[in-house]
Amino acid sequence: MEVSAFRSALRKTGRDFAAEVGVSHRMLVKWETQGADITPRAANQAALDTMLATAGPAVQERFAALITKQAAAEHDARAEQLLRRETQYSKSPIDGKLMVSVEEGIFLAGPNNTPTWAGAYLIDVYPTTNADYARFVRATGHRAPQHWPEGKCPDSIFDHPVVWVTWHDAAAYAAWAGKALPTSKQWEKAARGSKGRSYPWGDAPTAAKCNVLDSGIGRTTPVTRYQSGVSPYGVFDMCGNTWEWCATEPEPGRHELKGSAFTSPFTRAAPSLANDANATMRDNDTGFRCVGLAT
Repeated sequence: MEVSAFRSALRKTGRDFAAEVGVSHRMLVKWETQGADITPRAANQAALDTMLATAGPAVQERFAALITKQAAAEHDARAEQLLRRETQYSKSPIDGKLMVSVEEGIFLAGPNNTPTWAGAYLIDVYPTTNADYARFVRATGHRAPQHWPEGKCPDSIFDHPVVWVTWHDAAAYAAWAGKALPTSKQWEKAARGSKGRSYPWGDAPTAAKCNVLDSGIGRTTPVTRYQSGVSPYGVFDMCGNTWEWCATEPEPGRHELKGSAFTSPFTRAAPSLANDANATMRDNDTGFRCVGLAT
């Protein structure tokens, strides 16, 4: 029922909506026709929740009106619960990026699923894009990435993750935005959830849910592309697309990288795996995202 109402609120055709969520049209029909008798998988539900949170006030108002009407007619407890739920999303005041809260608590970390404590924090839903980084460059005069012609961000990649940035470049952006780079543990919890998923979407090794070498794309992709690959917190691109710099320093001058990239085989994509590089390294497959203090 909620899926049908959300699609109506977005005013999308079934095929367009299914493509945006990352499911087949046949699966969408099943969701809409079976209503309360079927529940989307957690990864798909996270994608739907993220789409709703970023849809804009007009869509959200139409959606609320539709499911309120449905709940009143059918006494639908699930719809009423959805209406009562407080969103966990917020916008960063300086760079304007959407962030999601990750609660404090123990989560299973590393290849051995070691119980590990992490305090509460906010994390960017999407990696830092070229458009985000362009605002930073304009505001601070910081050096532009080498793949921008004449120092200008090409329109064709504005929504792709920024690359060719060193750890120092990433840290400078984070400081300008009033945020920080995540520790490797913060990054991993946001990717896997608290129960030790092998991948953001679950335990199935599905390379099609991310941009890795096996996908054969050979370049970065828009940060919103992989709707079906989101983490339990609704965070995108935690596998593939670009490696992401972390604050954690395994030895002086080197920092951890997480997530793998379009240049990496899927066997390197598990968020529990470790990688690191010299802080001065820059490459066409390395970017970052930021964290902030929980409110």
